[in-house]
Amino acid sequence: MLGNRFLLHPKKVSFFFKSLSFLPLFFISQNAFAEFGLNLPKGVTSISRDIYGLHMLIFWVCVGIAILVFGVMTWSMIFHRKSRGAVASNFHESTAVELVWTLAPLAVLIAIAFPATKVLIDLENTERADMTVKITGYQWKWEYEYMNEGVSFFSNLDKASRDATGDAEARANHANYLLDVDNRLVLPTGKRIRFLMTSNDVIHSWWVRELGVKQDANPGFINDSWAKIDVPGVYRGQCTELCGKDHGFMPIVVEAKSEADYQKWLENKKVEQKAAAAAGDREWTKDELMVQGQKVYSSTCASCHGVTGQGVPGAFPAITGSPFASGDIKAHIGIVMNGKAGTAMQAFGKQLSDSDLAAVITFERNALNNHTGDLVQPATIKSAR
Repeated sequence: MLGNRFLLHPKKVSFFFKSLSFLPLFFISQNAFAEFGLNLPKGVTSISRDIYGLHMLIFWVCVGIAILVFGVMTWSMIFHRKSRGAVASNFHESTAVELVWTLAPLAVLIAIAFPATKVLIDLENTERADMTVKITGYQWKWEYEYMNEGVSFFSNLDKASRDATGDAEARANHANYLLDVDNRLVLPTGKRIRFLMTSNDVIHSWWVRELGVKQDANPGFINDSWAKIDVPGVYRGQCTELCGKDHGFMPIVVEAKSEADYQKWLENKKVEQKAAAAAGDREWTKDELMVQGQKVYSSTCASCHGVTGQGVPGAFPAITGSPFASGDIKAHIGIVMNGKAGTAMQAFGKQLSDSDLAAVITFERNALNNHTGDLVQPATIKSAR
């Protein structure tokens, strides 16, 4: 009977060996550890390197304290153990001991405070900026406005990532799944850039690891930060504040270019935006509206109403066969432009151009199993503003 107490139950043995069968996954799945690291990155900005330096300083201070404390403990346990005849001292209220364990940590904290304060002050100093970019968070995308340049645009999750959400093979083949966008934030190297951050709806947080920037975007408030990028390249980040259903679907991609390449990009962007504004002054064909409308729907509407327009029962209404998309066209335009109070339906009047609004409304009324035959021209949107 006593021996049976030490026998393993057959079910426990089976579970043990089944658990061992998963061990090869830790060695085979190399991709799972592609981003695994034991330390912070140094980054590509002066402030990110300062943060890294402060982190390493405090880390080594902690290592030194750990070595000292555990060293004394280990030495005491070895050389002052009972088997060696050690007799514990009996004392209390030692002024010397009280002073040591009070002043020593205080001295460490004061020593750390000086470099920490310097980094924090530098982190908050957004003066002497060469340029300013306003960043506005939306559910679930970012708007970038280049102050004094007349350039602004929205940055959405790229279509390939959105299409791959239900396809495991497509996710595996996407090099930057959920970390790519349709419009990158392009910035010049060697320039001190000030970021103004706010939100149009809920709290978001703009974070790019290599830039050393992480700042909350709060509705009704403007926070600021800065960066000076030294190395050209593509740097990826994410929203780090839980902001709703598609929180994990609003990545950030910053592309740093040389000053000359940045100026070329900026001029091309200005030409592109002028062309988009001019597009609102002409009459579009149905085919043009449907093609552009599908693009706008995929990047703006599909996250809630679904790629096929079926919606999410109890959360987001379907567009397919709905009175919304087949009823009064003026009411349809009004809801898309102004949103609907008390629901998650946003107002897209300020987010989309006249031509994009006309295109997406036309698409919703003539696709997704809707067949009204209605066309909406940019001029109709312009008169509705």
